[in-house]
Amino acid sequence: MFSSRCLTSGMLSRILSSTSYNSTATRLMPAVSSIGSKIVVDDKSNVITSHRMLNQLPSGSQIRYSHTDISVPSFENYRRPANADANNSDTNPEGRRAFTYMMVAGGGVVAAHAAKNVVTDLVATMSASADVLAMAQIEVDLTTIPEGKTVSFKWRGKPLFIRHRTSTEIEREQGVNLDELRDREHDNDRVKDPSWLVLIGVCTHLGCVPIADAGDFGGYFCPCHGSHYDASGRIRKGPAPLNLEVPYYKFASDSTLLVG
Repeated sequence: MFSSRCLTSGMLSRILSSTSYNSTATRLMPAVSSIGSKIVVDDKSNVITSHRMLNQLPSGSQIRYSHTDISVPSFENYRRPANADANNSDTNPEGRRAFTYMMVAGGGVVAAHAAKNVVTDLVATMSASADVLAMAQIEVDLTTIPEGKTVSFKWRGKPLFIRHRTSTEIEREQGVNLDELRDREHDNDRVKDPSWLVLIGVCTHLGCVPIADAGDFGGYFCPCHGSHYDASGRIRKGPAPLNLEVPYYKFASDSTLLVG
């Protein structure tokens, strides 16, 4: 192996001459220049590059060039007579300000009117339809309901029971011991007139419709799961947890009942 020292040209030439074959028997030229010879490399310091051009720019500033041979078009034909002089800035400012105020006020009125229409249409779409509003209240003629009978009506998509109670039913329901009730409520708290009982005919268990004038307590009976209600609409037996609901109603006259 060769030593780590640098080889001279004479040593290298002897090695090359001993390992190379020359058919013309001419002397081989050394592979490297002799010691002390100077290798000249092309000077690239004058080559213009983007980096060198960037370094030549003034620090903290940019140089922009624009065309200076473009003529500015004339807008004299589009100026108002009051603004004919381009060098005069005082061209009827009060009149221009009044025109601006008028345009802003007119746009505000138009925008307010459009917003009002949008809000009105939105509220109208969310309000109840005409058929629902027509069923919001129901007026019942009480003279058509005989004593001891229950008449069913449709009110807001639900069955409505109106019962004309007898004196025996009134006395029996008012004498019920509240401790025996699951949902404790006195009969006087459920009626405005003891002779008339107004109920929503929806079972409080699973929403079935009970049968009137049936059950073990002479009131209402739900055959779906066996809930029994008395003549005051109170739960007495079965899985229902609450009494039948009493809607809002009032007596418009002695013979007219208004529900809703």
